[in-house]
Amino acid sequence: MNFSVSSFDDLSARIAAVRDEHGERFPGGAEGRQPVHTVYVPADRFSRSTPADFGAEALRLLNTHTPGAGSFGAAFGLDPEIAGPVRERVAAKLSSEPVEDVRIDFEDGYGVRPDAEEDGHIAQVVEAVAAAYQVKGLPHYWGVRVKSFADGGHERAMRTLDGFLTALRDRLGRLPGGFTITFPKVVAAEHVALFAEYLDRLETALGLPSGILRFEVQVETPEALFDGDGRVALRAVAEAAAGRLTAAHFGVFDYTAALGLPPHEQRLDHPACDFARHVMQVSFAGTGVRLSDGSTNVIPRNDGPDEVNATWATHAAHVRHSLRHGFYQGWDLHPAHLPSRYAAVYAFHLSGVDDVIGRVRAWHEQAAGGVGGVLDEPATIRALTARLRRAVDCGALDESVLPAS
Repeated sequence: MNFSVSSFDDLSARIAAVRDEHGERFPGGAEGRQPVHTVYVPADRFSRSTPADFGAEALRLLNTHTPGAGSFGAAFGLDPEIAGPVRERVAAKLSSEPVEDVRIDFEDGYGVRPDAEEDGHIAQVVEAVAAAYQVKGLPHYWGVRVKSFADGGHERAMRTLDGFLTALRDRLGRLPGGFTITFPKVVAAEHVALFAEYLDRLETALGLPSGILRFEVQVETPEALFDGDGRVALRAVAEAAAGRLTAAHFGVFDYTAALGLPPHEQRLDHPACDFARHVMQVSFAGTGVRLSDGSTNVIPRNDGPDEVNATWATHAAHVRHSLRHGFYQGWDLHPAHLPSRYAAVYAFHLSGVDDVIGRVRAWHEQAAGGVGGVLDEPATIRALTARLRRAVDCGALDESVLPAS
């Protein structure tokens, strides 16, 4: 065959270099299990039994207010065909693993206190974490939220983290797996870089492996989305984290307040929040940084059915809104949020699941020489398989639904 260009070797090398650079910056989705929620507990209220206590109270509410499939389906607006299986799985989840991720809060949920008081609560939390770890009572993921660098709390944040990790090392001799730090109210990538530098110093001082201290940022200010020059800021935030960034969590109430929304419009499903979430999605797509939505601030004032069902209706609607937008994780603040979290998540995964399983299996059969019924693209199959993986990870489905590797 004749060619008009004698050689394109130099172009091939440059094309490969661009491809390799892209692969480094966009390595793909995060590996491993993503929790469906992060439960926030003020530091002074955390004990070794807190995760189990949340589960016991959530199960009590579930059995009191939705004793059967009919009442459960009505409470959460579920199709009668899946109400029974969803309720059964939710009850099992609340009994076995009610909390997938817990964050011990030294920031907004805890408040500003005298140094001696916060230091005392650090010691209390260390003992609680150590006791929970020794009886396998820590959730799969766990960690602490420190104060923000943006509002003068930086010295207290560093003191709290140092004190906590030093005491935990002395108590256990190691850092239990699944540990994550939450870095709130990001306003500048420079603060993120400084926090990453502090973690590097802390690892050296504690004798920890380099890079083991990883963190998530909270996107809850307009400046976290767009910098002072009007450019999208989140990529710079990720780069400033120097490989330590695991996730970005959206902060509903600080963000909507910063925009000047009236209090009754400061809610997770406001269109202004959708815009922020979409910027987060575009900024972090393919980077391995996970996304989490924020919280619902509605909780029951008492155990009455009106209060509990109103909380469940609002919270479940917010969870469904997050799921529709591709945010598979959110914050929970109260035991009453657990039944509605799992009800909405499990219903999401079980609705139409037979079709999903059929399409994935048909595609694999077609790739192996069999006959498939739908001409799906590989990207679609990857998304469908990821959905099944999420469903298995959270307990909505059994491992058998996954295609053989």
